[in-house]
Amino acid sequence: MLTISERDILKRIRTENPWWLHGEGISVTHREFIPRPYLKLFLPLLRTSVRRAIVLMGPRRVGKTVMIHHAIQALIDDGIKPESICYFSVDNPIYNGLSLDKLLEYYSKIRGVNHKTEQLYVFFDEIQYLRKWEVHLKTVVDTYPNIKCVASGSAAAALRLKSSESGAGRFTDFLLPPLTFYEYLHLREKTVLLKAPPAKKEIPQYFLAENIEQVNELFVYYLNFGGYPEVIFSPEIQSDPSRFIKSDIIDKVLLRDLPSLYGIADIQELNYLFTTLAFNTANEISLGELSQNSGVAKNTIKRYIDYLEAAFLIKVVHRVDRNAKRFDRANYFKVYLTNPSMRAALFSPLKSGDAAITSLAETAIYSQWFHSDTPLYYARWHGGEVDIVHLGPKHKPSWAVEVKWSDRYCEKPRELESLVTFCRSTGLEDVLVTSKTQTVSCKVDELVIPFIPSSVYCYTVGYNIIHGRINLPLNEQLEIENRTDEGDSAQLVLPV
Repeated sequence: MLTISERDILKRIRTENPWWLHGEGISVTHREFIPRPYLKLFLPLLRTSVRRAIVLMGPRRVGKTVMIHHAIQALIDDGIKPESICYFSVDNPIYNGLSLDKLLEYYSKIRGVNHKTEQLYVFFDEIQYLRKWEVHLKTVVDTYPNIKCVASGSAAAALRLKSSESGAGRFTDFLLPPLTFYEYLHLREKTVLLKAPPAKKEIPQYFLAENIEQVNELFVYYLNFGGYPEVIFSPEIQSDPSRFIKSDIIDKVLLRDLPSLYGIADIQELNYLFTTLAFNTANEISLGELSQNSGVAKNTIKRYIDYLEAAFLIKVVHRVDRNAKRFDRANYFKVYLTNPSMRAALFSPLKSGDAAITSLAETAIYSQWFHSDTPLYYARWHGGEVDIVHLGPKHKPSWAVEVKWSDRYCEKPRELESLVTFCRSTGLEDVLVTSKTQTVSCKVDELVIPFIPSSVYCYTVGYNIIHGRINLPLNEQLEIENRTDEGDSAQLVLPV
């Protein structure tokens, strides 16, 4: 029987590190991709001297491997010697059974470096394929303080669980989420369609669309296909999104990642629940209703929802009442897809005039905010609802947003009875309503209500979250990446 030789392993390592050959940098394939703006948030963590490994996690197919290679190119451009950078694709079968320490020994042997003393940058991609990876990575951090390690993986739930259990003080988690609408237009080189507003610090600022119809056309496209970098450039995938997004992304999480991590026995139950939640994204649901319709116990459904949230497939948003008071028991809540394009993959793409497009637009807006630590709720009471409520210090509402995909309310603002009632009950003045195409301001009694298109608001939030964090000091960025609770939100330059 043939066995894998050391020569085979060394050959594979050389293949994965093309920048060693001529010092020209990463492969042409990776150079062709436009870097995600999130790279600017990732690089300061890589360049810092803080003795921690970076655990790059996120849903499948959001561009983690490509961003790693763009980071490697940035290091080379900074003057780091190419031979001081090594990349391993741990999921390659040729590395089966090899520890991280053994991989480092092979790296030293190939390049003649001393991994025990030299300043090196080592990337372990898809590290979840190494059994007890967190123990191996912790050992490397403790043993070789000279090595800056980056570990990445697509089994996001597993990575987050093991990182928090074993990597306290040694790992810095970095979440790479699906594309924001801002990133989507950036990669499509369409950001010129939105102009930055004049700088006026006394009022919230939003981008301006000179051709809102064209922006909305791209926004609907984003809702259906825009969450994954590969999809937006592939007409073949767009013609059959279920083949790529459902089969290659969703099913792998539901059928492989979650069962292996949490010991889920009934995959059919989990799949049914996720499909139900995806179809009802942005709608209020309850454990009782889900249990009654599925025949599954409430406690089991709650565990499944926790699993799906840990895998970055969904996000649970809790309810407050008309006075912005939280409920003691979370009997009702909303669930949002973290990426609106998953709905199109599971069911069918939506058009601008479809009834469900408002829920999908609301999902997209919420998904931009999920990129931050901002604590968001929705308000609901008998006869009224407000889509987004931000609770500030002492859990008082600081701003609220009502999401609409219609210009009707610009002409009839008094129909926004729920929003007006909520503002009267809480004394809130900082509100916003999204429209389809209109940018106007209306007044109901003493309440001034600005309207901007949903697509423009979505773009503004995504832009400000990324660029607000880019402008933060590194220690504050580290604090955001390692925050595990829902506490105080980061002090970013964010719109209401």
